[in-house]
Amino acid sequence: MKRHAIHATIGSLVLAALASTSGARPAAGQSAAPSLDFEFFKTRVQPIFVAKRPGHARCISCHIDGTPLRLEPLPRGSTTWSEEASRKNFETMRRVVMPGNATKSRLLVHPLAEQAGGDFYHNGGKHWNSQSDPEWQILKAWVLGDTKRGSEQR
Repeated sequence: MKRHAIHATIGSLVLAALASTSGARPAAGQSAAPSLDFEFFKTRVQPIFVAKRPGHARCISCHIDGTPLRLEPLPRGSTTWSEEASRKNFETMRRVVMPGNATKSRLLVHPLAEQAGGDFYHNGGKHWNSQSDPEWQILKAWVLGDTKRGSEQR
């Protein structure tokens, strides 16, 4: 019985140590992932989802109810979301980005042409042929936390 108590104590200490290091600061030379800016998302990223592009459906055409990645429906006759709906959209999009890493963020690589660094498949087609596309640059700025510079790109 004593041996079981010792093992339980050691196990508890190991779990506590692991839990305390999971929130630790990055090692020297590494930087913390940037946080995602909600205001930039609301004012610069969300408009991309309703933008019309020649030869392509708007993002909201599929991403309101046709895919697992779902945006909130727009109110009838509106071109923008409410604050509450914007927050829900923000949380939804957080699932498909890796803050600080544009090339690992599905929001950026899924609709980007393969020859420009995108992945092989997006049901809605490839919306951007280049990483230089202004919309792609806005998404990249948001993911990288570079929202001051990204705000200047209009």
